[in-house]
Amino acid sequence: MKLFKLKTLRDLKDDEEGVTVVEYGIALAIAVGIGSAIYGVVSTGVFTQLSGAATILGQTPGQYGD
Repeated sequence: MKLFKLKTLRDLKDDEEGVTVVEYGIALAIAVGIGSAIYGVVSTGVFTQLSGAATILGQTPGQYGD
């Protein structure tokens, strides 16, 4: 199994017809960057909403779960 994986990676590394390992790596890095940016925006929105709700309920935002 290990030899199969190594052979596959070796074939992808020098592939002239399709996508190479470097291109897969670039695509993965871009996808992770976009995903983390979206996660950051969503988490900021959720925190803002929870802070607003805690203020309405008379708690400070640091007291979640108490």
